[in-house]
Amino acid sequence: MDQLSALKEIAAQASRGELSFPTNVDATLKLQRALNEPDCHIEMAARLVQAEPLLAARTVAIANSVAYNRAGHDVTNVRAAVQRVGFRTLGALAASVIVRQLASGLKDPDLRARADALWIHSAHVAALCQVIARRVSFVDPETAMFAGIVHEVGGFYLLSRAEEFPGLVDGDADEWIEHGEVAIGRGVLSKLGVPVPVMGAIEALWNGMRALPPETLGDTLLLANDLAPFPSPLHQRPGATTMHSAATIDFIAGEGTLAQVLAESAEEVKSLTAALI
Repeated sequence: MDQLSALKEIAAQASRGELSFPTNVDATLKLQRALNEPDCHIEMAARLVQAEPLLAARTVAIANSVAYNRAGHDVTNVRAAVQRVGFRTLGALAASVIVRQLASGLKDPDLRARADALWIHSAHVAALCQVIARRVSFVDPETAMFAGIVHEVGGFYLLSRAEEFPGLVDGDADEWIEHGEVAIGRGVLSKLGVPVPVMGAIEALWNGMRALPPETLGDTLLLANDLAPFPSPLHQRPGATTMHSAATIDFIAGEGTLAQVLAESAEEVKSLTAALI
């Protein structure tokens, strides 16, 4: 089967909700749904998180990051970490575990390397989203971080199926963009229960439309994607902002400029990114 036929087949399956997820993803999806239940309290959330070691470690790491630990008092247990970061950040962290798990079964070293590189890109975008939202666009920072975490989930799903379809991720970028990215991305985002505002932001990323200075969640995601120091290892849209041109993006932001905000927030971005990776 050629790349185009494989993309169309996977996209059709995704559109019908026929997604093939690893077993560990299904388990984490159940955990995520339990965390979203209205009667889920701190004690219950802590117990649920402790049952998933990767999520537990990531929650404590985020709680001790510069962005969430401004007083410099580290927490050493899951309950205290859950209390500090809150349920919305916890939902984003659960999504980060799901995204990583999608490609966790890959055996091909090249595909595993691409999945690792895609997650490094996603973690940087998520950290930049959180800072840009809080300091520049003034949209909800936790929602922005969540959008950054899941914005490449279609790419992770594509990688997870690549061993079944040799050459799937090596073909023409135009074919991935036209026949795969949107249909597969929408299907996986829907399966993960991603909220409508975040879906809209990712649609804006696919469409490549934004305002500067950023005003919306979509603008925030596009700017963070452009500024991320590690680009996606998958197909780039024709005409996408290059790393060189992204380095020149600047504008007035409050009483300073974007460059000043990013310089002042560099430690936060570094700390958040490290916690997510």
